Amino acid sequence: MSVDNLKNKIKEKLKYAPPLGVTFKFDFGGDGVIAVDGKQNPATIIEGNIDADIIFTCDLSVMEAIIDGTQDPTMAFMTGKLKVKGSMRNALKLASLLED
Repeated sequence: MSVDNLKNKIKEKLKYAPPLGVTFKFDFGGDGVIAVDGKQNPATIIEGNIDADIIFTCDLSVMEAIIDGTQDPTMAFMTGKLKVKGSMRNALKLASLLED
């Protein structure tokens, strides 16, 4: 899956979510970055790299598995596959919205 396909899946998952009140980004290293403004309703994808309230860092394949429901985000965090910088409370709220 490409970053663009993942952007579309994230956008679809967040389409009906309540406003999250934070900005966040997914940093996939050399594969790219997806930034989201969760202060908007619905949340919107932001082009480019931003200073976000929450930063998720992982391999693209890990995020694909989380979105597809084959990887538990909490387990990914506990095993070091997913790193989180920022509010864990908001990160967990977002993770529950992204799970399948």
